[in-house]
Amino acid sequence: MTGAPSASAHGDADHSAGGHAGRPVSSSTLKELAAVRAATARYHDVAAALADGYAPAPVCAELPGVGGMGYHFVNEAHQQDGIFDVTRPEILLYAPGPDGLRLAGVEYLAVDADQDLTTDDDRPELFGVPFDGPMPGHEPGMPVHYDLHVWVWRHNPAGMFAVWNPGLSCAQG
Repeated sequence: MTGAPSASAHGDADHSAGGHAGRPVSSSTLKELAAVRAATARYHDVAAALADGYAPAPVCAELPGVGGMGYHFVNEAHQQDGIFDVTRPEILLYAPGPDGLRLAGVEYLAVDADQDLTTDDDRPELFGVPFDGPMPGHEPGMPVHYDLHVWVWRHNPAGMFAVWNPGLSCAQG
């Protein structure tokens, strides 16, 4: 994903600080989130992400007045395999900082089977949270899809599963 998509392109559902749409986070979800952190800890080193097939998008995603997502590092093999495993995110989210990029979260992405924005009978779910979408692609050639942002490495005042993080800015520093 590149550029700064509109808020509506990534959904605008109400995401609470703890869970998703006002729901508290369950103990099983907490275990899954711990598994995500354990599986992605090595990606604090950007070189490890690159070595494991994650490729950076050239633009930091931010929506002024709403928040940022940071730089998306996409693993095309994970994106195309159709497997939803919390320990193998399709996308890593990095926030710029004074000392370089810092791992902020992960994003899971699923291509919409029928490519129809008016249907959602194939909406996936992880952590007990339904993905946002379906939504059009954010760049030429990107299909209609669903996605789920999970801010496991950087606090998001809008919620663990919110699309945009108001605490993240693309301005370094």
